[in-house]
Amino acid sequence: MPDLRQIIALNRAGEPIAIPSVCAAHPDALEASLTLAETLDQPFVVEATSNQVNQDGGYTGLTPADFIAFVQNIATRAKVDPARILFGGDHLGPQAWRRLPATQAMDKAHRMVADYAAAGFTKIHLDCSEGCAGEPAQLPDAITATRSATLAATALQHAPDPGQLLFVIGTEVPPPGGARTDDHGDIPPTTPESAKATLAAHRDAFRAANLPLDQIGGLVVQPGVEFSPMEVHHLPLTRDPGLLAALTDWPTLCLEAHSTDYQQAEAYPRLAQLGFAFQKVGPALTFAWREALYALDALRAQNGWSSGPSLADTMEQVMLASPAYWQGHYHGTSADPRSERHFGLADRIRYYWPDPKAQEAVQRLFTDLAGKRLPDPMLHAHFREDEIATARANAYPLPRALALARVQTALRPYFFTGPRS
Repeated sequence: MPDLRQIIALNRAGEPIAIPSVCAAHPDALEASLTLAETLDQPFVVEATSNQVNQDGGYTGLTPADFIAFVQNIATRAKVDPARILFGGDHLGPQAWRRLPATQAMDKAHRMVADYAAAGFTKIHLDCSEGCAGEPAQLPDAITATRSATLAATALQHAPDPGQLLFVIGTEVPPPGGARTDDHGDIPPTTPESAKATLAAHRDAFRAANLPLDQIGGLVVQPGVEFSPMEVHHLPLTRDPGLLAALTDWPTLCLEAHSTDYQQAEAYPRLAQLGFAFQKVGPALTFAWREALYALDALRAQNGWSSGPSLADTMEQVMLASPAYWQGHYHGTSADPRSERHFGLADRIRYYWPDPKAQEAVQRLFTDLAGKRLPDPMLHAHFREDEIATARANAYPLPRALALARVQTALRPYFFTGPRS
């Protein structure tokens, strides 16, 4: 099974190869991802973000060690080879505590990075780009790089095998108000000059701290892909932003793309050609899970099998009762607020599935469908033929198997290269 450095080397040698990085904490989205990787005999990365998983538990309630155990337990249950799973930490820096003064926020970030490294995370995205209390929203490269280097030193001190760590630097943060389009309606990519400046700043900071430059393996830049609440900005396939030229002096480094969710299938090999050997996906997977559950709910209602309110009505109540996870993201500008809450591409609804009322509603959905005949002509109104075939071959009851298959539909385009030994 190739490791990250081998994938980088192959990509830099001109081979259109990439590895997907799944950033999700939903157990079913993870199980679907893990089993697809197992079926295809492919390696892949499971990532946790600093807001999602940290020493305080994050919004999942999991510490870094807890998160690895959580994923490994799913893999064991699903009979997935643990050797194919790599663990990454995303946006590791002071973001979760940026309302504090920089010194205090960075102290928290150091503790978090130490815990990630000690737990066994080996792909470490260092992101100190956002300002803390009293600082600008976005910091200059020099400050970002210096703070990132100090976190890298902490990670190296606490990793069981420091040589296994691979650092990713840079960030892809849209300007205030969201990503802006150019005159052609496309998302402007990062310029090679900006990428070179970020690399130069981190080179200087790592050298000043006497840290190994060859453990910087990835640079996050904007390739020209993004999604807003109700619109996907697709990669212009014929455009080459020239970002590989920025890596001339960095032979062991590749590019990383965030926000690649919902792209057309041909975008992923094209991104690999452009140097993006690391390709992140997250909201598209839980969006697919929600989409499948709502489809099953529609089948339940159409056949008169419902034993209570619709799943969407329950989720609406749950989201309105605790608006913190969606209120700052949806404003009803691209659709009415309810539509954005349920169908927004940022999939803020994913934060609400652990709520007890949501879990009860999902279980009621599966219970209402248990033992019901679901012939293919009925399912074809909501599911693809290959999803139905995959689900019927699954050992799980058909409704849950259909939801897992829909998640795999969203992830499958990322596995565009064949297995390698």
